[in-house]
Amino acid sequence: MKILFISLGCDKNLVDSEVMLGLIRDRGWQMTDDETQADVIVINTCCFIHDAKEESIGTILEMAQYKERGPLKALIVTGCLAQRYQEEILREIPEVDEVLGTSSYDRIVEAIEAALDGKGGVHLADLDALPLPETKRIVTTGGHFAYLKIAEGCDKHCTYCIIPKIRGDYRSVPMERLVQEAQDLAADGVKELILVAQETTVYGVDLYGEKSLHLLLKKLCRIDGLRWIRLLYCYPEEIYDGLIQVMKEEPKICHYVDLPIQHGCTEILKRMGRRTSREQLEEIIGRLRSEIPDICIRTTLITGFPGETKEQHEELLDFVDQMEFDRLGVFTYSPEEDTPAAGMPDQIPEEVKEDRQAQLMELQQEIAFDQAEDMVGREVLVMIEGKVADENAYVGRTYRDAPNVDGLIFVNTDEELMSGDFARVRVTGAAEYDLIGELI
Repeated sequence: MKILFISLGCDKNLVDSEVMLGLIRDRGWQMTDDETQADVIVINTCCFIHDAKEESIGTILEMAQYKERGPLKALIVTGCLAQRYQEEILREIPEVDEVLGTSSYDRIVEAIEAALDGKGGVHLADLDALPLPETKRIVTTGGHFAYLKIAEGCDKHCTYCIIPKIRGDYRSVPMERLVQEAQDLAADGVKELILVAQETTVYGVDLYGEKSLHLLLKKLCRIDGLRWIRLLYCYPEEIYDGLIQVMKEEPKICHYVDLPIQHGCTEILKRMGRRTSREQLEEIIGRLRSEIPDICIRTTLITGFPGETKEQHEELLDFVDQMEFDRLGVFTYSPEEDTPAAGMPDQIPEEVKEDRQAQLMELQQEIAFDQAEDMVGREVLVMIEGKVADENAYVGRTYRDAPNVDGLIFVNTDEELMSGDFARVRVTGAAEYDLIGELI
């Protein structure tokens, strides 16, 4: 039997997909990337914002067509959209045989077998369950880097966010389990480990009674084969001294942090349900840069939140101008049903949101281009990602670049390199968000 697997959404969803792929492999089924040959199609969906929801629905509808024109026997929908709209999916898209919730992905084999037997339906475990199946993931990121999901769910309940309702409360994966998984990944050739969760900084509070990310990092740094360990999704108010100290002490930990702040106006932050003010954000960012001078800070913003005035938008522009973030992404506010923000007055028109987003990105572009120019002449360590077709050049990333969201560096050389190799490179030029360099 041939199974096609489609994974949508974030890197945390991707880890769930890789676990499901491992369970499918253990069952002895074959994988295919050809939808016209698939006996079963599994779609792991996202519904964090409107665009993600539309992509998920569109993909389901596209794959549903193969129920009539191909060998497709079962169509299964998993992940966030399945958790949130299970009954609607089965009712509105009758081609779907089974929906599997966010805490039920360890039951993918059971779900496929039930669907093939004509006994499909809904598999929803307790939302606060923590699946820990005994299987090795199938890493889909190329083999030289992989994500390590250290926790599930979230306790923050920001007013715009649906995640706690579809992923449950925060629950940490036991440390010994994470260390074993990281050892297995390193043994299979993974050199960069990227820690992810809805929020990484409060890891361990539920299990060990205190923040324990720094302790986990120390254990991970002892694993042979790992060269880089990268941190994503560190909420600013949860940054603590022990974490900063271990980042300074351990050479394997990239001086890079993803610090989602969402806005720079204290009043908007308060309405978002965030737990920082502008002054506190400035203090936290200043402390990180003081303690780790070469740190690269990435952040994300939401523009057009309900009630955001022109003056508050200008305050955000001023904040970005002052902070000069190394990496920045901007989303327009997306009203999600069943969230407090969706019912707030003074919703902002889409064209205003998009105009404000464009202004923020134009400002950040100037900052990013200046920073890229400042890199010219420096020597950097680069992880090679692959070869540029028909050229004596390779593409790679520095410690300042997380995969799929940040920039790249193009390395000119006649030497033969492989994906996952590390090389010393001198930066010779900058092209917008990317760098150009030569092998030293």
